[in-house]
Amino acid sequence: MNVLVIDTETANSVEQPLPYDVGYAIVDTETGEILTEKSFVVAEIFLDKELMKDAYFAEKIPQYWDDIKTGKRIMKSICNIRKAIKSDMKEYNVTKVGAYNMGFDNRATKNDVRYISGSLIKWFFPFGTEFFCIWNMACTSILNTENYVRFALENGFVSEHDNIQTSAEIAYRYLTNEVDFAESHTGLEDVKIEIEIMLAVLRSGMEYKDRIYSACWRTVQRKRKEVCGV
Repeated sequence: MNVLVIDTETANSVEQPLPYDVGYAIVDTETGEILTEKSFVVAEIFLDKELMKDAYFAEKIPQYWDDIKTGKRIMKSICNIRKAIKSDMKEYNVTKVGAYNMGFDNRATKNDVRYISGSLIKWFFPFGTEFFCIWNMACTSILNTENYVRFALENGFVSEHDNIQTSAEIAYRYLTNEVDFAESHTGLEDVKIEIEIMLAVLRSGMEYKDRIYSACWRTVQRKRKEVCGV
């Protein structure tokens, strides 16, 4: 099966995120082959200085300009990015779209088209698209293990509230045993990490859940209590 994995970097608030970076790749889940990949900068958001001054990772703006100049990333309107995704999904027979925290990326992309079109366009993905969450997949399988709990605790991968962290960055550190690995926090580069996590889940043979569920991290906290008693 071919699926599309997407990641966005956003400006504006956490409650109303507006992507300025949309990266995605279409991957064959059986072979792991990436069939196509794209990295887009959203013109309407990226060129809005007021929005971008408080954007997450705003310090990367000069890097984006360099990447645009070299062709590594392409600046397009949100409508043309939407058309590109629709075209690629049709070409590669894709009906399922996922992300590490798909709920956020789905909401963010819808926000962009609604904000920029003045609500004339309400949906980003084609009608009938099915969504899956790689975060939930990981939390209900490869991270829901004694090995992961002990890995996280031994390396101090816990939040300020003493919860075991389950981000894509930490999951990838676990899979590769690269404890100092740091995500790029740019769309396409982070997509490639998320694809590796997704494939690890699929190849593990473990049962998993893939619906969008923002509290999936709690599953790993329950495993910690089971393993450690606290």
